[in-house]
Amino acid sequence: MKLGLEGKRAVVLGASKGLGAAIAQTLAAEGATVIGGARTVDAIEKLGQNIKGLPLDLASPTSVQAFIEAILADGGADILINNSGGPAPGEASTLPASDYANAFNTMVTPLISITQALLPGMRAKKWGRIVTLTSSGVESPIPRLAISNALRQSLAGWSKTLAGEVAADGITANIIVQGRIHTTRVDELDEAAAKRLGKSVEDIKAQSISTIPAARYGRVEELADVVAFIASERASYVTGSLIRVDGGMIRSI
Repeated sequence: MKLGLEGKRAVVLGASKGLGAAIAQTLAAEGATVIGGARTVDAIEKLGQNIKGLPLDLASPTSVQAFIEAILADGGADILINNSGGPAPGEASTLPASDYANAFNTMVTPLISITQALLPGMRAKKWGRIVTLTSSGVESPIPRLAISNALRQSLAGWSKTLAGEVAADGITANIIVQGRIHTTRVDELDEAAAKRLGKSVEDIKAQSISTIPAARYGRVEELADVVAFIASERASYVTGSLIRVDGGMIRSI
């Protein structure tokens, strides 16, 4: 199936590793020109042809503004993949409100700012794709990930609202709800759980996998393939949706 991504310009946040890197490579393989943003630009430019890196620190408003200006000066974007790191684990009953505010300014505010800056160019072309990565916590809150659960849900509400505002301009906005996709972030969470519970990492992974009907963690390439389709010409009538990539882990309909 031809996805119609040849000649499209795609901006991928957090493109130096993990999900962002896999998405950047998949979009480039489909013919898109990819601009990746991350603190480590060298890692992005080692990903392959048609991928270049720009410095981006989502925790720095100055860095975010410089990134936006560089993208606009270079011709804007047809596709935006919103991808940010996750906060440290913690319980809703004890985490101070300031921790939520600080995380919001890293995980939510910069994604909205970048999206709003790139929207006028998409509207002018009558074509655009905005894909925002979240987590299974959007639909099934994850114990001890209170900040992530709260802020990822705020992105889902924002994306749904945005989808209704831009659909008539040929722009889609969708949320990816990923389950246990094997990344360094998932490894870190497994290691933290093992330390907290006094178990081995292998036991923690086995317990986690036992809750997944697919009986394994997902591969980053599997998620990247779904993102590429949602970002493509073929998905022009898919918008305002939550799309699960979770191996069946979320049991609700």
